[in-house]
Amino acid sequence: MNKSKFVLTLLAASIGLIGCGEEKKPEAKAPPPPPPPPSIEIKIGHVGPLTGQIAHLGKDNENGARLAIDQANAAKIKIDGKDAKFVLVAEDDQADPKVGTTVAQKLVDAKVAGVVGHLNSGTSIPASSIYNGAGIPVISGSATNPKLTEQGFKTQFRVVGRDDQQGPAIASYLATNNKPKLVAIIDDATAYGEGLASEVEKTLKAANVKVLPREKGTDKTTDWKAILTKVKGKKADAVFYGGMDATGGPLLKQGRELGVKAVFSFGDGACTEEMTKLAGTAADGLICSQAGIPPQAADKKFLDAYKKTFNVDPILYAPFTFDAANLLIEAMKKANSADPAKYLPELAKIDYKGATGRIAFDDKGDRKDAEITIFTMKDGKLSPIAIIKGGQTISYEDFAKASAPAPVAEPATPAAEPAKPAAEAAKDAPKAEAKK
Repeated sequence: MNKSKFVLTLLAASIGLIGCGEEKKPEAKAPPPPPPPPSIEIKIGHVGPLTGQIAHLGKDNENGARLAIDQANAAKIKIDGKDAKFVLVAEDDQADPKVGTTVAQKLVDAKVAGVVGHLNSGTSIPASSIYNGAGIPVISGSATNPKLTEQGFKTQFRVVGRDDQQGPAIASYLATNNKPKLVAIIDDATAYGEGLASEVEKTLKAANVKVLPREKGTDKTTDWKAILTKVKGKKADAVFYGGMDATGGPLLKQGRELGVKAVFSFGDGACTEEMTKLAGTAADGLICSQAGIPPQAADKKFLDAYKKTFNVDPILYAPFTFDAANLLIEAMKKANSADPAKYLPELAKIDYKGATGRIAFDDKGDRKDAEITIFTMKDGKLSPIAIIKGGQTISYEDFAKASAPAPVAEPATPAAEPAKPAAEAAKDAPKAEAKK
């Protein structure tokens, strides 16, 4: 190697060594993002007829439960330290007892934590044994047959009154205000319709009102002319029908077409404005009952949220299914668990202020001090006329006044200081200047 190449080689090596000495330090890595908080999915079932003649009532009930679920998710509730995501699992029982037991088992298999429903007593009663066997709490917002909570199931609750409260209420109102001498009673042969009609008959007879032998149809009967012809021939001055609006509407319309002059009365299943669509102007003047406060008397926050969410007003029992879903969630919060075995004791002893008022359960799972409302139809609109609670009847107007929130008092305006005389003000002026 010649001398010049040797020098160049040494120079290159020196530069390399200098470069190695100035090696850059690696850049600090950003800390990894924190793991997402643990979460838990909690399924709550809802069951009602979403197809068939009374699908409008089933959807109304489902809407109430769905609104409660949506609001709970918006509130970001934690259960057992985990973010709770509530999921509504909606099922259609078609108001059919056989379908009702099938969907009940489907919800059990889906491992729901609780159930709101069913709408009808006829589906609620057979389904209740399935839920009870699985230990799953279920709250109905509309089933009124007493048998539902007389079976001794600790998992079964309801947030409306029973037929042995509703039947006497509508019968007593009819007897006191309309004073019929002869009443025809018809039912649709379902657990609900027949049970309610029997309570009405029992109360009327106790009040010494004569009752004709019972007439029956089905929950699908739309031709009532043969029965109504018999009623007209007997000259009954009042008719009570135990059944839903889908069959009660045609009954009323055909009665008027045949010239039946009697007052027609109904239970909650036919106490809807759907009766106007089905019976037309014949619906005006009917009397009916609902096992609870009227929808328009529910909490204003609920009513506003329901209208905003679904763009309609609640029909009948949506405020009660809203409360039913919230009761399940509230009991889970109190127990800090969505395990039915752990939150069921909290549900049984709960004391809760809901959209339909204060809710607490007796040892059977029935709502304590449940109200019954009496309505009449006027110009196509249902108007509440009386509330029955604890055997006492008060006008709806008085009930509404008593239930209205007290007006918020305006804060008192502090009294202005009296003006000082001119001479006194002049004396104070130098003092004020001195303080500046």
